[in-house]
Amino acid sequence: MKILFCSVPFRPSVGGIETVSAVLAEQFHQQGHEVTLVTHTAGIDISADEEPYLVVRNPGAARLWALVLAADLVFHNNISLRMAWPLLVLRRPWVVAHHMWIPRQGAGRVKRAVLRWATNIAVSGAMAADLPLASQVLPNPYRDTLFRLLPAVGRERDIVFLGRLVGDKGVGVLLDALGRLAGAGLRPQLTVVGEGPEADALQAQARQHGLANQVNFVGGRSGEALVNLLNAHRLIVVPSTWEEPFGLVALEGLACGCVPVVARSGGLPEAVGPCGVLFDKGNATSLARVLKSLLRSPEKRQRLLALAPEHLARHRPPAVAAAYIRVFTDACQPRRAALAA
Repeated sequence: MKILFCSVPFRPSVGGIETVSAVLAEQFHQQGHEVTLVTHTAGIDISADEEPYLVVRNPGAARLWALVLAADLVFHNNISLRMAWPLLVLRRPWVVAHHMWIPRQGAGRVKRAVLRWATNIAVSGAMAADLPLASQVLPNPYRDTLFRLLPAVGRERDIVFLGRLVGDKGVGVLLDALGRLAGAGLRPQLTVVGEGPEADALQAQARQHGLANQVNFVGGRSGEALVNLLNAHRLIVVPSTWEEPFGLVALEGLACGCVPVVARSGGLPEAVGPCGVLFDKGNATSLARVLKSLLRSPEKRQRLLALAPEHLARHRPPAVAAAYIRVFTDACQPRRAALAA
């Protein structure tokens, strides 16, 4: 199958969609399909693209038209009207995987209207419920060759947060929860991994709570350095105050042996499945209660982690990619029938 894979953000940009796009494109290629990936992300050096498939960056109208014309199927990893316009004329099977909430106003209204011509995939049940028409729920994959258990690393630290330091990621809620625990005589160590515009304000908040000696802001980490750091912690907290469509970071932490503690919001409960513990979104008291219970109960943590292998298996790249290919094959059936006739 010739798959035109459209991903507005892609490497070297860093983010959830970029990660999923890279994982899926590589898997489609490994499973024997011809993949061409189109992106609006400029490369630092286009000649340095090392993917085993063709990457086309910022194609002009004529190039995009030709790529759609040559494809058996067009796949959007998150919908892009800028990449969809040739489909108004060229009738190609179109599959869209939804990773972000689509607004009901402006361009979002147009996107919602045109989805009737696509086969739709949602990355969580929460996302599926927000779409204007039926979709199939397929969970996101994580990089299982990178995020894994490292038995040689001692798990001697308590809590880790991984993400951008912006208001809606909820680090302030986590710091408030630690302040409540300190008042009860419990002072777990927290490692904050990430960068962002709220870094200075969050460090000031930690000092105001008297947490400076137990909160370590380490900046950004990636690759093996990040995996080693995650393996050193017992819990990973995802305290987002906005509705996360999925929550890939929770899966990555779980794969490294951290028990996920996540806000009861959006797709986060589905991302952690039976292996995590939920707290009320934005509620520091609820979060403090959960952290206290888990930190004081190694047995509870082990019971949760015992469920991880089965849950993670659903998110391994080969399994997720195979499920996508089944959707692609079904989407191509009407066109094949029409050509045969």
